[in-house]
Amino acid sequence: MSEAGADGTDRGSASSARPRRPPSSYSAYSYLSPGEDFRTFELAAEFGRVPAYVGDLTPDEVERARSLLESSIVISLHDHPVRFPHRMEETPEYNRTGRQHAAYAGLAASGMTVVFDNMMDGTACVTGNAPWRWTDIITDLGMRQADIAHQDEIVVVRTLSDIEDVHRSGKVGLVFGLEAATPIENEIDRLDVLYGLGVRQIGIAYSDANALGSGLNEPTDAGLTAFGHRAVTRMNKLGLAIDVSHSSDQTSLDVCRQSSRPVLMTHAGARGVWDSPRMKPDDVLRAIADTGGVIGMSAAPHTTLSAAHPEHSIHSVMDHFRYCAELVGIEHVAFGPDTLYGDHVQLHQVFAHMLSLPAPGIGPSFPRVAYVDGLENPTENFPNICGWLVHHGFSDDEIRAVLGGNILRALEATWV
Repeated sequence: MSEAGADGTDRGSASSARPRRPPSSYSAYSYLSPGEDFRTFELAAEFGRVPAYVGDLTPDEVERARSLLESSIVISLHDHPVRFPHRMEETPEYNRTGRQHAAYAGLAASGMTVVFDNMMDGTACVTGNAPWRWTDIITDLGMRQADIAHQDEIVVVRTLSDIEDVHRSGKVGLVFGLEAATPIENEIDRLDVLYGLGVRQIGIAYSDANALGSGLNEPTDAGLTAFGHRAVTRMNKLGLAIDVSHSSDQTSLDVCRQSSRPVLMTHAGARGVWDSPRMKPDDVLRAIADTGGVIGMSAAPHTTLSAAHPEHSIHSVMDHFRYCAELVGIEHVAFGPDTLYGDHVQLHQVFAHMLSLPAPGIGPSFPRVAYVDGLENPTENFPNICGWLVHHGFSDDEIRAVLGGNILRALEATWV
């Protein structure tokens, strides 16, 4: 980037905060007539769905955290910044409409500069009954960008300069991505098509194996296929950031060996903290860091738990953060909370057959929670993360790095 440093600050105005945006006056697809042009659902609230997180910051810490959040480039490596049905069991029908409703008001209040938005194509099933269909991907990308085109508060980010622009304007940028490359099947040029349509980050596999490699659910970890090796090289040439969050261990290692650019784990955690297939072992975490990549901490319910904090909360997630920072260096760690607006715990129940979650009775036992306290939705995530980092003695430079600077450095070596 021409003006921003690796710590995420704007070199042209490092001491000034991002402009504060007024609450959004736009709601998703309001350029159409609800009920006439599309089916409506009662959607989850963007604010106040659960009680606010109560931290233990002093007034000085609150002010320091506020100042850091407002002056830094803040990037979520993985979230779903959309509103889900209030009755989560209606989600399959909601997804079939092809219209995920972006949470414009929630995003405006989030403190985020940019969020990597992987849409919901593993559950969309707009044109059929199976996930990850090519036509569903195109529908999702088109619908979302048609909606965004009718307002001026959210911007689609495709370049590093776009990140500079949204930071200076106080707007929020969305980076569109996919959690799996499954929809390209064995047609490598579809990667170019996705890039041309605005996708800037893509995962290798999600749970089930595909033409590129193995996912987390496979009984045999066969690693990256020959086609997968070619696809990684094509992604490097295009400037597509590569994610291995839902890939198997061997596939992740193979991707790191094949890629000439930094590799991302946008949303997972450390198996050394919580023994679950959804978490990554130390050798994978080190391999990602060795590429110059970044490890994003997830907060999806009942995933990034810890022995010290088995009741899932921000403290559990930060146990993974500390472990990874000590293992590979704080310059390779960031956050991809994997949150949304709605009942995420119930969402996991609705789509249990599609997700990379351990079956009941597999792995260590833990108490179930109704939501992850402190990291429940994209609006509250980063104010609470920043406050936690301030309260636990991290320096301003370290905080700016993990809020977004580390990701910027990886993107500078990846995007064209």
